[in-house]
Amino acid sequence: MPGTRYFSNETFKFLRELAANNNKPWFQENKPRYEQYLKEPGKRFIEDFQAPLAKISKHFVSDPRGNGGSLFRIYRDTRFSKNKKPYKTNLGMRFSHESAKDVHAPGYYIHASNDGVWVGCGIWHPDGESLGKIRDAIVADSKKWKRARDAKKFTDAYDTQGESLKRPPRGYDPDHPMIEDLKRKDFIGGAKMTRKVFTSGDLMDEFVRLCKAAKPLNKFLCDALDVPY
Repeated sequence: MPGTRYFSNETFKFLRELAANNNKPWFQENKPRYEQYLKEPGKRFIEDFQAPLAKISKHFVSDPRGNGGSLFRIYRDTRFSKNKKPYKTNLGMRFSHESAKDVHAPGYYIHASNDGVWVGCGIWHPDGESLGKIRDAIVADSKKWKRARDAKKFTDAYDTQGESLKRPPRGYDPDHPMIEDLKRKDFIGGAKMTRKVFTSGDLMDEFVRLCKAAKPLNKFLCDALDVPY
């Protein structure tokens, strides 16, 4: 039975028009639409996701606050960017590990734009210390890593994504059987979701299913980083 419907075609219509009118006057005039079709339903989704997320892992956070919570700000940080357009043309929500403020840790993510809807898991661009711990964990127990990487529910739902080094990282055996994984700079999985599902009452159930399928990867990463899953 379908559940709550959070987003609609109006969500994508707003984002499409924002992309064509990425300036402050237009946004200020249309801010009520942003509140109605993106921000408020996003906060409701995040609040409703708290209970299902606690069953997946009590160490990940679903924070419905409008500022500083799981909902990404629509405003771009243009200080160090050549792209001075002030607004993001996507809706993003992240569900980080409770330790994320202190260490690089894995999480769950959903991104919606007119280019598509994407669900992510894992850890993107960990710092050097965290990356070393993950690589060391792969070397220390390659079988455990392969079980996580190749778990059927995970591979059925996700493609492994992210950047890799062109050469083996310093200090690791170039002939190690897991060398392609050791060359990774990111440990993330990505899954596509249809706009039809995203704008339907099936969104919550489908997102929960995808988060559950990501458990093998996120648990391995948590273990490697010495944080609880």
